[in-house]
Amino acid sequence: MRHLTLAFALLLAGACVAQAPGAPVSRILEEPAQDTDGITRVLVYHDMEGLTGQSDPKTFRFAHPDRYAVGRTYLTGDVNAVVAGLFEGGADEVHIVDGHGSGNPDPDLLLEDLDPRAVLVSRDAIFDAYVDLIEPGVYDAVAVVGMHAKTGSGGFASHTFTLGIDILFNDMSVTETEIVGYSWGRVGVPVIFASGDDRLALDLAGPMPWIEFVTVKTATSASTADPRPVDEARAELTATARRAIENYRNTWAMRLEEPVQAVLHAVPPADLSMLDGVPHIEYADQRVSFQASDFREAYDGLIELVTVARGGYSGVLGEVARRMSGEGLDLAYSDALFDRWLDFESGRWLPPEPIPSIQRTYHGFR
Repeated sequence: MRHLTLAFALLLAGACVAQAPGAPVSRILEEPAQDTDGITRVLVYHDMEGLTGQSDPKTFRFAHPDRYAVGRTYLTGDVNAVVAGLFEGGADEVHIVDGHGSGNPDPDLLLEDLDPRAVLVSRDAIFDAYVDLIEPGVYDAVAVVGMHAKTGSGGFASHTFTLGIDILFNDMSVTETEIVGYSWGRVGVPVIFASGDDRLALDLAGPMPWIEFVTVKTATSASTADPRPVDEARAELTATARRAIENYRNTWAMRLEEPVQAVLHAVPPADLSMLDGVPHIEYADQRVSFQASDFREAYDGLIELVTVARGGYSGVLGEVARRMSGEGLDLAYSDALFDRWLDFESGRWLPPEPIPSIQRTYHGFR
């Protein structure tokens, strides 16, 4: 089996990335796992920020139903174009999973318009699309559609996992596409195709130079973009996806060198400063770091820290409240906090009734 350190693999791939003498190896690239069942099966992740024709951030937000409806048509068209290319290139099965999490209890995809050959992944319980589907021998390759650049890249809606979050593994700031790659790399499955804006193309050029990439628009800020003509971009999505699956054996599966050094870096509107001074927490300059035994432990720990960092969002809520209602809402909030405390201490407070669970199907991120 091919088994290459990062520096040698990138040199072989033609990437202009240098590694200092004596620098630790941060990841390992390996050839894809052998096909064990004779069926070429591809898993497609979709996001909603890197779509063809798209330049309005409200098109990927379920909270804005009219604009979100337009985004669903963008999404379905892009996914269908990629699915068509994968089947043309020799895929026997194509499965799709939601990597966006708009908040819509139904799929972001318009199922009535989805290529009928594609199968939407679903489960009866909540699952994390990035880590809970990983199983050896099920998929041969992964493609990602409609993705975005990482936090700080200046791309359209650029972020990592959620607002104000930058994730680092072994001193490497990563995109969500790379997170997918490291997760599936644990079982030898490569990410072979991606689409998104020009900034994501730059983000991936160094760490994943083998990916067949389609640039569907040029980012002009985090909230504006210059999209390519839709028909032109979709034709390239199909042709490039076809080429990607035809050549997937020549790509690389990637995994992190262990143990894994993990860092969560918060930028506005997120905030990690509440952890400054907490014993045994390695905090500095809005960064919390820790060492994990493997990718999954690192990922799980980072997601827990994301929950903490999102506490910073409440500062924005306070700003909105002051703009809308002056000091009155601040006082009402303060009084409600004190009443909750006094009621609890007096034995008067009762926890709210739990919300009845509703039987539903999950298609990826919520």
